[in-house]
Amino acid sequence: MPDLWVPGAAPPSLDDFVQRVHKQIEAYTSTHASDQTEVEVELADGARLMLQSLSAEPGYGFVTLAVFPEDDADPTQLIVPVGSIRRIALGPAEAERARFGFSLPSA
Repeated sequence: MPDLWVPGAAPPSLDDFVQRVHKQIEAYTSTHASDQTEVEVELADGARLMLQSLSAEPGYGFVTLAVFPEDDADPTQLIVPVGSIRRIALGPAEAERARFGFSLPSA
């Protein structure tokens, strides 16, 4: 996967990427009627995951996805290369699916 580098620009930061995704989720939530936003990530292998949270850890090109499990157990955490993320979809968390709402980090 080729990377775009602009001379004089700082290298991309995973912390900045995650903060910007959080900012987009917050903006979406504040401009739509739902109290929470549903966040779905599609990975390169076609897997679609409902996210509870996103973290820039452990770094070095990897992020941690806390995903909602199929049952009511604790969320599963997946550490994936950021380059494996193909799409992040935002939508209103419907009342019957409210457990899938994304949790933004506390300020």
